[in-house]
Amino acid sequence: MKLCNINVGGETRLALVTSRGVVDLKAAGYTGSMNELISGGCPGELKRYAEDESLPTVDSPVFANVVEPIGKLVCVGLNYRAHASGVHMKIPEYPILFSKFANALVPCGAPVELPSWESSYDYEAELVIVMGKECWNADEAQAKAAIFGYTCGNDFSLRDAQMRSGQWLIGKTMPGFGPCGPCIVTADSYDPEEPKAIRSYVNGQLRQDGSTGDMIFSCAKIISYASKYIKLCPGDLIFTGTPSGVALEGEEKHWLRPGDVVDVEIEGIGTLRNPLV
Repeated sequence: MKLCNINVGGETRLALVTSRGVVDLKAAGYTGSMNELISGGCPGELKRYAEDESLPTVDSPVFANVVEPIGKLVCVGLNYRAHASGVHMKIPEYPILFSKFANALVPCGAPVELPSWESSYDYEAELVIVMGKECWNADEAQAKAAIFGYTCGNDFSLRDAQMRSGQWLIGKTMPGFGPCGPCIVTADSYDPEEPKAIRSYVNGQLRQDGSTGDMIFSCAKIISYASKYIKLCPGDLIFTGTPSGVALEGEEKHWLRPGDVVDVEIEGIGTLRNPLV
């Protein structure tokens, strides 16, 4: 099942993504929120809405953040073998964890500002885990059972600042540097351990063309490891790393600029698009 949040007249509403388009569930009579679903699981009645082809769809939906309120934004670095090789770094023995601040999260379609005082802006297409249960010192089976779903993410990066020291935070957490969306695919209908294509495009030009099959640490392993140090909660988001093809890897660095449009496409989820200003 694919779910999303949409903005209708300034109100965030839960919506269902169907083959016909996006259905506003509040307009259809369902009063639950994304936060309630994440914390309590998807009730069976949602299937009725998914199967009802008489429900109208929303023309040109305006997406809101995939989770509200915003929880923790946890990120994993160097989690694809080809990417680690492309930036000439060793395959890590443990997941490399860092974070973004809450105002890094923006929805699909939201413009992302690239401040004029920096220039080494990069893109990173990422599968993002949406936590559905609390996890603290969880084993891998418990970790997998705690996943609510998955979405597309873009770990925008400012490389000069990121590489200035061993701490990556300032190169990762400018406002808008963690867009996610447009929807969440629930875990009961999506398994990233079955390799899924993950791609990024800049102005329609293919930049990254990878597969989740190249991940070093699985989603369950990432959650289990992180939960030994970070108490994960429903609604927390975990960016799971990026495949090869980022600008940093090229001999000639094609950094992002205002006016560019970046798409992140993940098989079975959809396309996250954000213009840069």
